[in-house]
Amino acid sequence: MYKMCYFVPSSHLDETKQALFEAGAGRIGDYDSCAWQCLGEGQFRPLAGSDPFLGTTGELERVEEYKVELVCEDQLIYDALAALKRSHPYEEPAYEIYRMEDI
Repeated sequence: MYKMCYFVPSSHLDETKQALFEAGAGRIGDYDSCAWQCLGEGQFRPLAGSDPFLGTTGELERVEEYKVELVCEDQLIYDALAALKRSHPYEEPAYEIYRMEDI
């Protein structure tokens, strides 16, 4: 089992979660569509050669974003990551993936 965390602007929160759920992520036992989310503020500066969804090249951008966490079974993790990248508006979405131990 893996835990996936990602950061997304509120405009694409539901779209990214739905894409991940359709890929099979967010299932715990007899429950699906399981996720945890928290609103915060992210920041980034687009560099030369980037094609930012938000912001201007060379200028620091701060944006209201959600951090979303959900689990994903081993055999579905690559499909889930592909679904996240397809549905996320950012050119380079920020995400983290951790292997979970069965204790």
